[in-house]
Amino acid sequence: MNRRKLIEERFFKLLSSIASYSLIAILAFIIVIIFVKGFHALTFDMVIKAPKGGFYYGGEGGVLNAILGSLYIAGGASIIAIGIGMPAALYINVNLVRHHALQNTIRYFLDALWGIPSIVYGAFGFTLMLYLGMNASLLAGIITVALLITPIMIRTFDEVLCTIPKGLLESSLALGSTNTETAFRVMFKQGFSGFITAILLAFGRGIGDAASVLFTAGYTDLIPVNLDEPAATLPLSIFFQLSSPIPEVRERAFASAAILTLIILVISLTARALSKKYSKSNLQ
Repeated sequence: MNRRKLIEERFFKLLSSIASYSLIAILAFIIVIIFVKGFHALTFDMVIKAPKGGFYYGGEGGVLNAILGSLYIAGGASIIAIGIGMPAALYINVNLVRHHALQNTIRYFLDALWGIPSIVYGAFGFTLMLYLGMNASLLAGIITVALLITPIMIRTFDEVLCTIPKGLLESSLALGSTNTETAFRVMFKQGFSGFITAILLAFGRGIGDAASVLFTAGYTDLIPVNLDEPAATLPLSIFFQLSSPIPEVRERAFASAAILTLIILVISLTARALSKKYSKSNLQ
């Protein structure tokens, strides 16, 4: 019996190791392919210059407009998602702590919203944009991406709050604190590292999504200066460059993909560093 358990343990340990290292290998393979194919086109001009005439036909310029457009859209959407997601997650875990059925129902709908394809959010944002009489613009893209990433932020922060011992919540309420005081002074403080992670994960999803802004943000070679102007994004820029029949432009697409990958990797590393830092601060 003990021998059988030992064999099972070794088997599943081996299976877990294979799965883990396979994911690392796949990620490394993707990054290597992107950088190898885009190495010759990955220049400083790609980052600091906007496209000039005929850029998608081999002309000069870079993708600064797409970089800034992606940052504007993802940043604005993250601000909206924070304003909605943080209070919502705290409300679920403080005010509804005794209503398990309602908690589970809300989480079910949030999971469903998380799983909806981003193209559906793009279609909904386009419909909303037409209803409100808006043009394809930076603002429309921000609103659509905010709808996409808000469920992600709520559920991520919610999972972090679920790990906080219930005794801490009960102690705060027993001492006479209101639900609001308990939510922001106790629960939020304890889950702050997870809150940072939720923000950066949502931001990373927003900056890398193409389908949700395809119909709403529009596209332009210019850098937007107002919310009612169209905005380019890196994912759409990559798509348009890959669609070109010119090999040089397709190389630029891989260079743009490398830039986007670097941004997302920096976001992920920042999330881990901040999460680790504030986790240690809460323990001290």
